Amino acid sequence: MAIITTTAPGGEDPIAPAAHHGGYLWLIAATAALGGLLFGYDWVVIGGAAPFYEKFFSLANASDKGWAQSCALIGCLVGALMSGGLSDRFGRKRLLFLSAMIFAVSSIGTGMAGSFDGFVVWRMLGGVAIGLASNLSPMYIAEISPSAMRGRLVSLNQFTIVIGVLLAQVVNLVIAKQFPHWMGWVTAPDGLLAWNEASGWRWMFGVTAIPSVMFLLGMLVVPESPRWLVKNGHSEKASRILAKIGGEEYASHVLASIESTLANDMGGKVHFGALFERRTFKILMLGIGLAVFQQWCGINVIFNYAGEIFKSAGYSIDDTLKNIAWTGSVNLVFTVVAMAVVDKLGRRPLMLFGAAGLAVIYALVGYCYHNSILGGPVLGLVLGAIGCYAATLAPVTWVVISEIFPNRIRGAAMSTSVFFLWLACFILTYTFPILNEKFGAGNTFWTYALICVGGFLMVLFGLPETKGKSLEQIERELVD
Repeated sequence: MAIITTTAPGGEDPIAPAAHHGGYLWLIAATAALGGLLFGYDWVVIGGAAPFYEKFFSLANASDKGWAQSCALIGCLVGALMSGGLSDRFGRKRLLFLSAMIFAVSSIGTGMAGSFDGFVVWRMLGGVAIGLASNLSPMYIAEISPSAMRGRLVSLNQFTIVIGVLLAQVVNLVIAKQFPHWMGWVTAPDGLLAWNEASGWRWMFGVTAIPSVMFLLGMLVVPESPRWLVKNGHSEKASRILAKIGGEEYASHVLASIESTLANDMGGKVHFGALFERRTFKILMLGIGLAVFQQWCGINVIFNYAGEIFKSAGYSIDDTLKNIAWTGSVNLVFTVVAMAVVDKLGRRPLMLFGAAGLAVIYALVGYCYHNSILGGPVLGLVLGAIGCYAATLAPVTWVVISEIFPNRIRGAAMSTSVFFLWLACFILTYTFPILNEKFGAGNTFWTYALICVGGFLMVLFGLPETKGKSLEQIERELVD
């Protein structure tokens, strides 16, 4: 069906939510963002566990190690593909609830795996949960958020991802160094490594079940997305939720704006072919391009292969675990910076700065490796890259791809973009140890620098500014 392009009331949310409703809005956004926390934890926990499960499963070659690190991404692809159609049919809330259940089950299963094949299967199932949460959490938050706050609230999801990353790094360090002593399982100093290789890595994965249960319970009280409700013919329910978010006047205004963009589509199913209509295909390509660039900019290599990177820079296992925790701390601090400025500076300037900054830093990292300048300089540049990414590409990409798609195809279009995001991440994660082994770290990081230059040009010529605009206004401007 054709998209309505006439000017509708309430293009830019001129009616702000009533101040006394702000607590409820932040509460439901923060609860939905727990999906991001689990995404971050489950995704990064493998980095600290790798030296130990690799010994346990006798993984010796780069291909096996790369498969262990990247197999979860197969599940991410499945989860991302499932999320679009299923969330359009059953709602955002139910699918987020499902992802919480899968997180809990798969984390325990991974920790109890008795064979490498079993480990891979459970990691893939955990990847399904990551694929669901990575798509649905930012989309849900964008759909409940007033335009003036949407950047901060969607960035809250990235903030919880970062907390999950840091939590995984700290938990890995505590389990590897302190936990067996506290429990009385290890008394001799030389027994710590053996315990970690036999059991420690299992606890690192299993702990994920705790925040998973918290997320599951939280989703019981979170309301459904009002935009999904309107699309499926439940305007009265949507109005009540919008009133709780911003008051009666705000609810009336936003409801009219949503209905105007969905006038011909409420209650109808979205077919995959709608993504390829002339006016929507260009937006889909932009979303896919930004999603792929966020991964191919190379930063996830640092998180997933931090141990190998710091080892090649001359650090011991103990120092590496501490340095990994430092990367999480820097990530957290600069994500807070992004939340503070994304609705002030805008999406486009931050994306451009991030692409340019990473290109320069990777060029310097490659120079250091090429000339055997290791230790402190590499650590400093890695932390600089993480800070640059955390303040720009990490949160802003999720903000942009959650807001640029029209209401009627948002679920399917964002699902497609996130699918390509995880496909790009799989290629990146699987190929890094192979590239690093064959071409060296220097040439590998120079390759990522060139990719960042390409990303800079894509943002410069292809991304419009969306700051301060309602989802419905963005739709009218991009689709027309």
